[in-house]
Amino acid sequence: MTMEKQTDRRSGAYARRRAHFALAFFALMAVGLFAWNPDNLYLWIKALHIIAVISWMAGLFYMPRLFIYHTDAGPGSVQSETFKVMERRLLRIIMTPAMMLTWIFGLYLAWSVYGFQGGWLHAKIGLVVLLTGVHMFFSRAVRAFERDENRRSARYWRFMNEAPTLLMILIVILVVVKPF
Repeated sequence: MTMEKQTDRRSGAYARRRAHFALAFFALMAVGLFAWNPDNLYLWIKALHIIAVISWMAGLFYMPRLFIYHTDAGPGSVQSETFKVMERRLLRIIMTPAMMLTWIFGLYLAWSVYGFQGGWLHAKIGLVVLLTGVHMFFSRAVRAFERDENRRSARYWRFMNEAPTLLMILIVILVVVKPF
């Protein structure tokens, strides 16, 4: 009996189909909610926003860990090629769609609930812009690893692993406490 490798094209196509299905489900759910327009639409959108944020943050926490291990793998090795697949799939199938959904639902909430008013909200959006910058930085790193052109050490990636954590802590404090 032969085992299917998760780095095969077939399993990659399957992962892509599942991701497209999940995105389509999310989009249909959002459209359905707006068409249905329940009294608690805000709570539904907030729930979808939180789900998207959790998915995005999971990817932002995991990606630098992959970079740390990938840094130790020799270019062209089986390990390195496996990390390339893992990084690419994490970025394309989970992180980027989750980031886009986070922004869509978050901007809707900022507009419909708060009318884009409040210093805490402006600060939060600014921090989410920084988090998006971290996401884009990780995206460029995925492409550099893909070309075997990583110039950063494992220690550097350990340090970068803290950036999403720090931004997340500040964002959560702003959202929950609304200090200004």
